[in-house]
Amino acid sequence: MELVRTATDAGVTTVTLDSPANRNALSTPLMRELLDALGAAVTNTSVRAVVISHTGPVFCSGADLKETAEARETGRIPAELLGDVLAAIWEFPKPVLARVAGPARAGGLGLIAAADLALCTREATFAFSEVRLGVIPAVISATVLPRLAPRAAAELYLTGNVFDGVRAAEIGLVTAAVEAGELDAAVTAYTEALVRGGPLALAGTKQLLRRRPAETIRADLAELAERSAGYFRSAEGREGVTAFREKRPASWVPVTPE
Repeated sequence: MELVRTATDAGVTTVTLDSPANRNALSTPLMRELLDALGAAVTNTSVRAVVISHTGPVFCSGADLKETAEARETGRIPAELLGDVLAAIWEFPKPVLARVAGPARAGGLGLIAAADLALCTREATFAFSEVRLGVIPAVISATVLPRLAPRAAAELYLTGNVFDGVRAAEIGLVTAAVEAGELDAAVTAYTEALVRGGPLALAGTKQLLRRRPAETIRADLAELAERSAGYFRSAEGREGVTAFREKRPASWVPVTPE
């Protein structure tokens, strides 16, 4: 039984968590299938962006606690594999967007934070529920804390309180919260914009967003100017500038069937 399904259309691969019976919990089999799906999307040159979505009313309930209890003494705890999943999403060379149409808890928030963009419904709920289970949100902190306002992180980590999509957008966990009936249209609008970017430029921009600045402003500007010049001189950069001047889509923009 597949726990993760994939479908590709117009340059966008949708990776769907499909284990609604346990609220898309992060079991070892589900995470391994998710890693496989991401790996396939990396090597497929027709894939320009990835959307992480879900079936059922819950986006992701966090770690599979039943498996965790069984593996505590006998094997690898699922939370240990979660680090590999979060790193794969964070380091993914193509844009990743999380589509959240329902509740997310604990490790599920790590997935959302690892994505470059995240859209949720206003009614979706979130919680860092770890402390109420006597554990800590350790692994997901690598992706969550760079996103969240520090005071909000302290409040929500320590209390485990539930918050809605509007608050999630206010504190930086998601890009935007929209009405439930508008979610898919909002996802499509973002993916249509993403596939218009040059593949190498998108990968380079993701690196730019996460780079550490040089020690001085002049050193930083020199390094950035060198990067900029390299992209302008590249075949992709030349094609993009030519396409703009000729008022036509660049060669990398997927052709949409009429």
